[in-house]
Amino acid sequence: MNRYPRDFRGHGPDAPDAKWPDGAKIAVSLVLNYEEGGENNILHGDGQSEAFLSDIAGAAPWPNQRHWNMESIYDYGARAGFWRLHRLFTERGIPVTIYGVTSALARNPEQVAAMKAAGWEIASHGLKWVDHRDMPAEEEARQIAESFRLHAEVTGEPPRGWYTGRCSMNTVRLTAETARLDWISDTYDDDLPYWIEVGSRDQLVIPYTLEANDMRFATAPGYITGEQFFTYLKDSFDTLYAEGQAGRAKMFSIGLHNRLIGRPGKVAGLQKFLDYAQGHAGVWFPRRIDIAQHWAKTHPHRRIERPSQMTKQRFVERFGGIVEHSPWVAERAFALELGPAHDSATGLANALARILRTATRDERLGVLRAHPDLAGKLAAARRLTPESTAEQASAALDALTDDERATFQRLNTAYVEKHGFPFIIAVRDNTKAGILSAFHTRLTNDTETEFATACAQVERIAELRLKDILP
Repeated sequence: MNRYPRDFRGHGPDAPDAKWPDGAKIAVSLVLNYEEGGENNILHGDGQSEAFLSDIAGAAPWPNQRHWNMESIYDYGARAGFWRLHRLFTERGIPVTIYGVTSALARNPEQVAAMKAAGWEIASHGLKWVDHRDMPAEEEARQIAESFRLHAEVTGEPPRGWYTGRCSMNTVRLTAETARLDWISDTYDDDLPYWIEVGSRDQLVIPYTLEANDMRFATAPGYITGEQFFTYLKDSFDTLYAEGQAGRAKMFSIGLHNRLIGRPGKVAGLQKFLDYAQGHAGVWFPRRIDIAQHWAKTHPHRRIERPSQMTKQRFVERFGGIVEHSPWVAERAFALELGPAHDSATGLANALARILRTATRDERLGVLRAHPDLAGKLAAARRLTPESTAEQASAALDALTDDERATFQRLNTAYVEKHGFPFIIAVRDNTKAGILSAFHTRLTNDTETEFATACAQVERIAELRLKDILP
């Protein structure tokens, strides 16, 4: 099977209404990453110092050495930045989600106590704040299990949410396979939560952000001043808030780090944004566990039979009749690079259309000739396919007067004699009067024009049929 795993469709063109509590127009999820004490350091058994997300421009790892400047910057986050942010959020009554590196939490007991006292959610940020891209899956799974164990030991309960951050291609699968998490966040691909299926596990994903994130103070291009951070947050908020007012409520994730936004000149931008956001009605500041519980209750997952996951036999059985009496179209479509985008009616219709468009002229002519005449002898004898029967009935072609039936039969005969194939039109897009008008117009066309028109109508009919059975 030639299958493509990435999901470009997501919620599709009609994303669900989030239906946030109390009719909120936007859910603002504030995330505070706690990494101080879990970063690369030979004290932690690593082979080099940390080089990521600090105020040291162009930092590089120091192999087999401690990096005093780097360590002291991380230490600032724990010693000063965290407490400044703790005061900011608790004084405003805003709960946050902690992405806690488990080994860092173990080295910072006073901060953990303050998080718990504030009622903040403490999610897992992995066992260590290190790069996982080259980590074997077995080792990553071991570290995930150890993180669960140590997290419960340090905080009193296991994590219910997860974000590794510097993840591997295996991270999402491995965390979902634990079947212990209400949510995971190692994606950046949406403004709403969504479900994924990992084996028998229906796993909720709450996407995160790398752009509405203070990490941009330590990367290029990035923020230089707190005012720039405020401006970006405000613009994002305004856009999403307006969408919520229009009935398309979204989620706004904001990523924060103690050693970055905790600095005085940077935190001013965050304070200004919170003033702005709290000045609006209909703004919900949930923890991510609150979002997860709401989404699971309001938008529970529903599994469907997905075309991209079917066997060939099942695929042809299910879709072989979509193009009238031409199962070979479905057989060939099965061999295309299908993926999640083809699990919708529009997506699979495109796959079938590609097969039709690349078929030989004789094959396409065979498809056209497989279609019945409108209100013809097969309809009178009740020998149409169920799909054709329903379609013709939708335009009342099953309830014609004798004169109307005679007119259709006369036009059918004239059209076939001129073009060599039946008159084909997507009946559900038309009325009886519109079909008769199109009949008269298209009888005057040359055969090449009609061949192209009829093929396009076959594609449209297939799309409409698929919309009856797929999202």
